[in-house]
Amino acid sequence: MSDPLPSNAPSERSDGLSLVAAFEALPDAARRPLRAFKVDPGRRHASPSGVRWVAALIVANAGSLISDAILVVLAKWIFPSTQNFPHFVFSDYAKLTIVGVTIACIAWPVVTWIASQPRWLFLRLAVVVTLVLWLPDLWILAHGEPIRGVGVLMLMHLAIAFVTYPALVRLAPEGPAITPSRSAAHDG
Repeated sequence: MSDPLPSNAPSERSDGLSLVAAFEALPDAARRPLRAFKVDPGRRHASPSGVRWVAALIVANAGSLISDAILVVLAKWIFPSTQNFPHFVFSDYAKLTIVGVTIACIAWPVVTWIASQPRWLFLRLAVVVTLVLWLPDLWILAHGEPIRGVGVLMLMHLAIAFVTYPALVRLAPEGPAITPSRSAAHDG
């Protein structure tokens, strides 16, 4: 039998109170900007259900791959010079799309776990990530890749964001808000 924890020791409870304690232990200078970005584990939401999350993962990946394929077909039709653009090979963009969308899908429950307004934060993260993902596109443009092909790659990143964000927040919505007092009431 294990010894009980001292009353001042942090608990390893599944309700996130140890996360709240860690957040509150941060200096005010760190908590203020986090709260400005709606990071406040004391006012977090329940994560989406596992079944709904898996459904959103599948829809986001399938929808993103379909939108990528449509954009590639349209690009090759509108801009015949992109017929042999190496980044328009399905196996090339599909693996990157699946990895990126899956990372976004993993991030969504984490955001619900730490944010008081998960959709607000997740939307802003989606915008920032999309802008960051344009940097490699700009890099290959600067190194001689054709502007039309790179422009379509940038549209593909944008399309992925437009598919993935709504798939997650609508098909796998965050649960109700969980507050430490509400969680403690359930423990008692």
